[in-house]
Amino acid sequence: MTERSVLRKNKISKRHRELLRAFVYIAPAAAIILVFRVLPIVAAFGVSFYYVMMGKIVGFAGFSQYLMLLSDSEFWNALLNTTYFVIGTVPVSLFLSLFVAVLLNQKIRALGLYRTIYFLPVVTSLVAVAIVWKWIFHPRLGLFNSFLEAIHLNPMMWLEEPRGIFAILASNVGIELPSWMAGPSLALVAITITNLWRGIGYNIVIFLAGLQSIPNEYYEAARIDGANRFQTFWKVTWPLISPTTFYVVIMTTIVSFQVFTLVYLMTGSPVGGPLGTTKVLVYYIFEKGFESGGDMGYASCVALVLFVIVLGLTLIQRRLIEHRVHYY
Repeated sequence: MTERSVLRKNKISKRHRELLRAFVYIAPAAAIILVFRVLPIVAAFGVSFYYVMMGKIVGFAGFSQYLMLLSDSEFWNALLNTTYFVIGTVPVSLFLSLFVAVLLNQKIRALGLYRTIYFLPVVTSLVAVAIVWKWIFHPRLGLFNSFLEAIHLNPMMWLEEPRGIFAILASNVGIELPSWMAGPSLALVAITITNLWRGIGYNIVIFLAGLQSIPNEYYEAARIDGANRFQTFWKVTWPLISPTTFYVVIMTTIVSFQVFTLVYLMTGSPVGGPLGTTKVLVYYIFEKGFESGGDMGYASCVALVLFVIVLGLTLIQRRLIEHRVHYY
């Protein structure tokens, strides 16, 4: 055996050992993902083709349950409520979190304390958050209505109000809007406000990491060129945090489509809040799978449709936004 062949053999065996070591390291995480992510998705896809009553398969459904969705008014109402929630959450969360992150990125006293305060809601129990905000939105004792009364405005029902927010605002000036222009219910708006308060701290931390990764040389060059603060932000900061913004937009959209706990804790009822105006898709899946006779087949069907919607929106966002991302 020549010296070259011996070296090649040793190189190959070393590579095999490195691959084996890598597989050993990733095996626990891969097993968790397989058991708790991949297999449930595959199982849900399979169950969606069967009729299920009380948790037991009673017959093959094929694509009939997917066709039933087209005429299911509850499904379309839940999809509309989810869309309202996403539209109300994503842009507002993006703007507020970036605004606060820019403020916290300045050289001010007790900066660490401020950052901790803004992140505390993220690690607070959702049950505690729901209890506190249900009290804040209480129609008689809540802080919001106390504030409205202090400025001589009529108190509102908040979590018990099924009317659309645009219809309420228009009625205050004597305008009657058609039902399709009423907008999300006031109850859903209240949940959106609670969700923003609870989740904005996470995006603030992500934006802070992006802002602090920008080299200071860019800002020095902008100051030398005579750029003011707005020009510096628009021409330097905004383009250079585009990878962070891209991540925040996609993740906030995905998480918003999965909202359930706050809806269940704050307005959960057999009909999904006041007249079903806070029933989102995940709540509808829960209702069908665990409350309405255990129809896991139809619930899995709705879950797969939600998966396709989120996947499609993610791909669209990548196509529309990714080419605008600037890496440095």
